Amino acid sequence: MSSNPTPSAESEALIQAESLCKYYGPFAAVNDVSFSVPRQQVCAFLGPNGAGKSTTMKMLTGFLSPTKGSVRIAGKSMQTERIEASTHIGYLPENGPLYDEMTPKGALKYLARARGLTRKQRKDRMGFVAEKCNLEEVWNKPISKLSRGFRQRVGMAQAILHDPDVLILDEPTSGLDPNQLVGIRELILELGKSKTVLLSTHVLQEVETLCSRVVLIDQGQIVFDGSIGDMGQREAMANRFHELTGFQTA
Repeated sequence: MSSNPTPSAESEALIQAESLCKYYGPFAAVNDVSFSVPRQQVCAFLGPNGAGKSTTMKMLTGFLSPTKGSVRIAGKSMQTERIEASTHIGYLPENGPLYDEMTPKGALKYLARARGLTRKQRKDRMGFVAEKCNLEEVWNKPISKLSRGFRQRVGMAQAILHDPDVLILDEPTSGLDPNQLVGIRELILELGKSKTVLLSTHVLQEVETLCSRVVLIDQGQIVFDGSIGDMGQREAMANRFHELTGFQTA
């Protein structure tokens, strides 16, 4: 079970989604989704494939504009203060794009400059992410030559490079081997002690290990928002997941 503290009601909400909707013609990919996540919480954002998880995450990060509703990140409106709001976010999308012709060192240096980090900040933060994401052995290797696991770790490194207050991670451990899994999970736990983390995953063991709260979405709507304890242990959690998302057993 996670050791993350349970924030008080007075804790600062760094992610605030209010009545989010995303329509594609008559199809509602996301329909009236509202929730907030305070600092010092790792929150699992779960749901079956096609439930609206990635669409919601893209609206939270400003990659998609909502049809209706609003997003605030660290108190900044994603609709009217997008650049300022984005400075507070580290985002790891599922299958996120990378600069294949660059090395991890070159790509992260470029991104650090784009983020406006000073020379000293670039040196410090690049050293930090190289160590924490275990990239030293491929630091000067073209990204195009890296395995799926190493590419994922480069993606994680760019998400935390500028030391953001909010991390939005879509399947962050996808493609990692067991040793790599341990390192990234430990990093997420460490980051969750001071930051807000919204984590999408299909691995229930990961939810148990990392998260103190679950927000469950199905067919574009939130069907559960509560503590890990309310979801139960792994087998009970799986059964609850199936129950809430309309899964039918044979």
